[in-house]
Amino acid sequence: MSDTTMADYNYGGTDEENAEIRTTSLELDADRDNFELWEKLLYACEALDGGLNRNSSPQAIETMRNTYDRMLVKFPLLFGYWKKYADFEFNISGPEAAEMVYERGCASITNSVDLWMQYCTFKLETTHEPQPVRELFERAVEHVGLDFLAHPLWDKYLEYEDRLEATENIFAILKRIIQIPMHQYARYYERYRQLAQTRPIAELASEESLARVRAELQSEDSHFSSKTEPEIEAAIRAKMDVVSYETFTKTQEETNKRWAFESEIKRPYFHVTMLDHSQLVNWRKYLDFEEASGDSARVVFLYERCLVTCAYYDEFWLRYARWMSAQPGKDEDVRIIFLRAATVFVPVSRPAIRLQFAYFEESRGRVDIARAIHEAVLDTLPSSVETIVSLASLERRQVGLEAAIEVFKKKLDEPEIDLFVKAVLVAEWAYLLWKVKGSVGDARTVFAKNVEYYADSRQFWWKWLEFELAQPVPVEAEAEAEAGAQASDRVGNVITEMRARSRLSSGVKREMCEAYLVYLQQRGGKDSMKKYIEIDREVFGPASVSFAGKLGQKGDDVPSLDAETQQKAEGRYQSFYESYAEPDPVAQGPASFN
Repeated sequence: MSDTTMADYNYGGTDEENAEIRTTSLELDADRDNFELWEKLLYACEALDGGLNRNSSPQAIETMRNTYDRMLVKFPLLFGYWKKYADFEFNISGPEAAEMVYERGCASITNSVDLWMQYCTFKLETTHEPQPVRELFERAVEHVGLDFLAHPLWDKYLEYEDRLEATENIFAILKRIIQIPMHQYARYYERYRQLAQTRPIAELASEESLARVRAELQSEDSHFSSKTEPEIEAAIRAKMDVVSYETFTKTQEETNKRWAFESEIKRPYFHVTMLDHSQLVNWRKYLDFEEASGDSARVVFLYERCLVTCAYYDEFWLRYARWMSAQPGKDEDVRIIFLRAATVFVPVSRPAIRLQFAYFEESRGRVDIARAIHEAVLDTLPSSVETIVSLASLERRQVGLEAAIEVFKKKLDEPEIDLFVKAVLVAEWAYLLWKVKGSVGDARTVFAKNVEYYADSRQFWWKWLEFELAQPVPVEAEAEAEAGAQASDRVGNVITEMRARSRLSSGVKREMCEAYLVYLQQRGGKDSMKKYIEIDREVFGPASVSFAGKLGQKGDDVPSLDAETQQKAEGRYQSFYESYAEPDPVAQGPASFN
């Protein structure tokens, strides 16, 4: 909605109410991550027409709905606001509308015990038929029944069956619960044991289990088959009681193991504020424990719980995707994890998880999808060096070196890309020529011919220096001295150019000169110590003898590039790209550099 349209839009309230909503909406357009502004807008909408109700104007009701929808798209894990939205719809439109909101909410935050319990409570209060209510309870416990704090939902389920006097269902539910490590496991076992004494034997276990118990009793007592049916039943019940106690002790043990982690979870729900370090460490250790236990269902459930609390942390999305990718036949599940992270929770300003998504798709042969993910990031972050280099690498792998260079060419031609970003891309280009094409000469020419345009980029100079430092020196005796001198000259040329032409800070210059001194010590030729002493004196000496001192203590920075030179740098690329494939008779580099 444009500003002009908003200025004339009637939200259904008074002029004053409309003005507040309009102002807050405009603020949100500029800062959609501001949770306080969303709350402010919600409260302003609730106050329309003196307080919304079923008699409020259609405009006011639609404004409220639109605000809930927009807010919950942005923050889908806020279970309390799904409940408020459902209550609003119930009061305005009735139970069917409210149920639709609950369905949307439970689909958005599938592992919220609170929201599922609210939905089930709503359902049993508004539905008179037992089957739909039972089906909803079953869906709920399927999604959150393993939660360590799921006892309120299980209690609500048992309470409902109590109301219907469905003892058989109650016993079946308890038989499931006593196997789940959870906060209040013991009281469920006590109720199960009491009820087991009055239930038919067929309900105590499956036919296979009961047959196995009979066989065990037969092997333990040769006179077992001659006993009366009541005696046989009593023996089976006693045996099953032992089995259920073993289940109880195992559940107790598993509960105690998890209690150490559960007790450290201070915020089990989603919030926009960050977690402290100890909470993150606890989640990491808890996931380590559950993964080592080997129960995939419990691992998945814990990850889903973790990613409610830690939804804004890339590391847990990446960890979940990596774990899931190790499970057989789970490609689609991995894809869904990446999609959830990339489309809802992790901002595009942190592209790492989207790039990992692209690598996953490429690994599965979906190269076009991988390419599209990169391009989608660059649509929002056109200057993301990480993404540009990743896309170039993708093209190199799938098409070839020239396709990778074409990625850099396209980006270097875009005027909106910052000059310092372009400097990094030029350095990456040179490294491609060196590492992939194997042409040291081409790479060196790229650096040398671009220095005047990117002289103020720290990354450009360090990449150039690292490139020259990495070049090997022949060890043959007759060539060693000459080769060492030539290599020293090339490294020294980078340092000389950097000191004379850049405006890098004195600290950065000193670091680079220090790296050069180490090089001279370890790999320089016979006369390298002459250059060592000279550089050491001029860079690290007192003001009276240093290069900075000779310039009047102002440092050895040079003026910045003027606008004309920068424009010249932009224009030079076109001829450079067009002539790249032509041979360079001197340096074997691009012809445009001659």
